[in-house]
Amino acid sequence: MKITFLLHNAYAIGGTVRSTLNLAGALAARHEVEIVSVLRTAEQPLLGVHGDVRLVPLVDERPDSSAYDGGHELMARPSALVPPTEVLAHRYTALTDARLRAFLDTTDTDVLVATRPALVVVLAEHGPRHAIRIGQEHLSYDNHVPGVRTAQNEAIARLDAFVTVSARDAADHRRRLPGLRTRITDIANAAPRPRAEPSDLRAPLVVAAGRLVPVKRYDLLVEAFAKIVAERPEWRLRIHGQGPERANLRATVAAHGLGDHVFLMGPHTTLETEWAKASVAVVSSAWESFGMTILEAMHAGVPVVATDCPHGPGEIITDGSDGLLVPPGDPDALATGLLRLINDPGLRHTLGTAGRATVQRYEPATIADRYERLITELLGARRPGLVAGMGRWLGLAVPGQGRRAGRTAPGRWMRRAVGAVPGRGARRVGAAPATESEHRPSRPWGDCRVDARRDVRVSVGWTDASGRDLVLVLRHRHGADELRVPLEREAPRVPLEQETPHLSADAPLKPKAADGARNPSDRESPDVTGDRWVALLSQTRPPLAEGRWDLYAERAGDGVRRRLRAGLVEQRGLLTSEFTGAGPVAWWIPYTTKDGYLALRTFHRAAHAEVTALPVGEGSSAVEGVLHGAELGAGAALVGVARGGEAADFEAPVEATGGRLPEGHPFRGRLFHGRLPSLPGPTVPGKVIWDLFLRPVTDAEPVRLGRLFGDIVDRKDTDKYPEVTLPARSGVSVRARYFFTVTNDLAVSVSRPE
Repeated sequence: MKITFLLHNAYAIGGTVRSTLNLAGALAARHEVEIVSVLRTAEQPLLGVHGDVRLVPLVDERPDSSAYDGGHELMARPSALVPPTEVLAHRYTALTDARLRAFLDTTDTDVLVATRPALVVVLAEHGPRHAIRIGQEHLSYDNHVPGVRTAQNEAIARLDAFVTVSARDAADHRRRLPGLRTRITDIANAAPRPRAEPSDLRAPLVVAAGRLVPVKRYDLLVEAFAKIVAERPEWRLRIHGQGPERANLRATVAAHGLGDHVFLMGPHTTLETEWAKASVAVVSSAWESFGMTILEAMHAGVPVVATDCPHGPGEIITDGSDGLLVPPGDPDALATGLLRLINDPGLRHTLGTAGRATVQRYEPATIADRYERLITELLGARRPGLVAGMGRWLGLAVPGQGRRAGRTAPGRWMRRAVGAVPGRGARRVGAAPATESEHRPSRPWGDCRVDARRDVRVSVGWTDASGRDLVLVLRHRHGADELRVPLEREAPRVPLEQETPHLSADAPLKPKAADGARNPSDRESPDVTGDRWVALLSQTRPPLAEGRWDLYAERAGDGVRRRLRAGLVEQRGLLTSEFTGAGPVAWWIPYTTKDGYLALRTFHRAAHAEVTALPVGEGSSAVEGVLHGAELGAGAALVGVARGGEAADFEAPVEATGGRLPEGHPFRGRLFHGRLPSLPGPTVPGKVIWDLFLRPVTDAEPVRLGRLFGDIVDRKDTDKYPEVTLPARSGVSVRARYFFTVTNDLAVSVSRPE
């Protein structure tokens, strides 16, 4: 059977995208599955597509693509097919209309599934009558603007079925649409088993994830977390996601003085590694259509505190058994629930273990089976008696058949069953789908994990390298003259030792990437690749200069070298590791680049002052940290070095805040103690920036202040601090703000009020 999903943008990150890709991958085990993406905004889908799922983009929005549609004359005209609010908010145009109509007029698919209101409306009006037509609701009945709600209600009446992701929302639809002949039912989203190791629940970290929009009530979460910090200041909160509320949330964090405790992490394509770092997960929403983040956290063994809001959390969590439910809109209740888990490690483990059992109900195969049964029943309603004997082509329990049992030619059975005119095949409009590039040589990929000793284990897979020796090559991204320490002329080379993978029988197949290689975000399977190669990088072997290193696999036989695509990058070991020793200071962080490759950021310094806190407030500013690799003594001071010589350098005294510890010397200093140094005259525009150092003792060489430790590659993107008003010697107050540079070092900018 051929099943087609209509998706707004398969190349974006979001709950609907993730759930659709999960379901499509599960159904592809027994059927021919394709995803039609109205828009294409990237070279490859950021969340990865199963290798057996065909991806068909319709309108290319990539300005650098040869297939770019931005100049098409129809792009300047609005859509006439979808509700006006969808036109404005989601870039539907006359060109998307034309491409959708062309696809629907020519497809020979058996089943069409529309995943958002605009596509539900188009499917109801223009979907081929030979196909089963199903609409999906990924929000809820009461959470659409009026125009969209009305248009979708009218469209539902012309579909075979309409599927919500919660039982309560299905009941709401049936109650609001009495007398409707369309079948309305609920099927939950699928949550695939992650590859990342489950959390050990050790790090003092709470994690939330979702779009930064008002309904998520992250403002309430920040308010609740302020109460937690007052009692447990060592705990941190990370919020993953992007959206229009980002600036407002930063202001809320600043207003509560939580710059050292709450971090807006931005979007992340592989959240399974981030859940594995958490000890508590939290959902603070005013409403949730389902709760994918709840299932993802449960898979990682992380206990969840969620507001008991409509509709999803209460259908997933049994309060006190596999998670905690608290009243929505109440920051005190949310703080109480979080503190209950923070203060009770035993309860965290108990609820986390129970959650891992609960989430098994949402296995992709289970959810795919429910969709198969729905489709079977819809076919039977069209032609009574038709379903008997059709188990083979539906892929349902065919004895003696392998994994592909039940797959047939596109649309063949459906057209015969309902008497439709055979279609002409799905026309590919726009750029070629990812799965058409299988003729290209495969690209190697690498999983990466940091252990408790901070050693980095790189596991390489390469389909074109079976039976050959491989070498891991590390190549610095910049020239040696840009480094803090000398760099060897030759790129370090580390032998890769062959390792036979050990796989669970029920693990899913690995998808393929756009270049024909298997998608590294899923497991390696014996039927697609052979062996794996492994290298262990320690903090001293090989010795790496400070900077960013790209990783390559090289075949020893012919010298062919290819850059590693990033697979699963697990950094959890960096959260519970502390740097100890006299020095030099070395810290390595593996990460995925923006274009999907595996890289390593290395820090290597003779001495380093790690910033642990930056207490800021109106009229005051301080720096707290730990000195490594040097002795702290008399004459210790914070030193500000002005960039470009536009202002005077300055010093501020530092005091030790504890004796020598294994991890270093704790210290605290008040920045601009007394008053600021003189600023340049009014003819100098812009801000003055001082880079900040710690001088350990009188006449010693200053040591740079920064944040190198932990798992965050670029502190400038996550560690943000508000401007504060400070007095200057001129008697005029100025505005000062801490920030971290591209090298994760600390600086301060100062400007006069306008």
